[in-house]
Amino acid sequence: MDLETSFRGREKSRRDSCTEKQEVIPLQSLSDRVQIRGRSLWSRNAVKGTSLRGERLKRDGRKEWRQWNPRTSKLGAALLKATKPDFLPAPGSMCLYLGSGHGTTISHLHDHVCGTKNHLKGCVIAVDISSRCIRDLIRLCKTRPGIIPLLADCRSSEQIVPFVTKRVPWLFQDVSQSGQVEMFIDSCNQFLAPDGVGLLSLKSASERDTKGAFAHAEKRLLEAGFTLIEKIDLTGWEEQHVLFHVVF
Repeated sequence: MDLETSFRGREKSRRDSCTEKQEVIPLQSLSDRVQIRGRSLWSRNAVKGTSLRGERLKRDGRKEWRQWNPRTSKLGAALLKATKPDFLPAPGSMCLYLGSGHGTTISHLHDHVCGTKNHLKGCVIAVDISSRCIRDLIRLCKTRPGIIPLLADCRSSEQIVPFVTKRVPWLFQDVSQSGQVEMFIDSCNQFLAPDGVGLLSLKSASERDTKGAFAHAEKRLLEAGFTLIEKIDLTGWEEQHVLFHVVF
């Protein structure tokens, strides 16, 4: 065997090896617009060519996928850590997000619920008390119709009621302040539809009893009549955080 033949053989083996490695990457579709590839979470980009926070974009034929960073999104972290990540809202539905921040998670939720130019006719009501966050959300909704930014105190349902015309099937709360559990219970009683999905992102450091915060939260949710589907520890992505997945 001459050197050239040997080199070609090694190159073919290397290509075959690379192809095999690419083929074994596990793919889990959480919906038509959200999927887990290996250890990474992706949403189908509703605004092609646009990366909101410098996240990776990946082409797949005519589709473009946007990487969903679990370090900057508690919902994203929960989807990767959950035993059964089946708590995304239905595409085209109305969602209420309390404590929306600057819009990173909201944008991925929009990818899933609304799609390009909101062709799915979904709605994401994004509530935050910070005017700076709301300014960012206003800029975001210019290219992502279906997002409704709302400057309001999440503890005051009276400020939110005029903008939520009916009970919603999906409610997410991420408000890092004392009394998170009671706030969540009150919000669900006010806004969540029967059999609706409620997601509470609880930060123990924000509660007075940091050590017993999670056990207390579970007890209160059960006492309030919720069915606890899963308690998801976000350690590794978000420290001192647990996400409670409940059904109302």
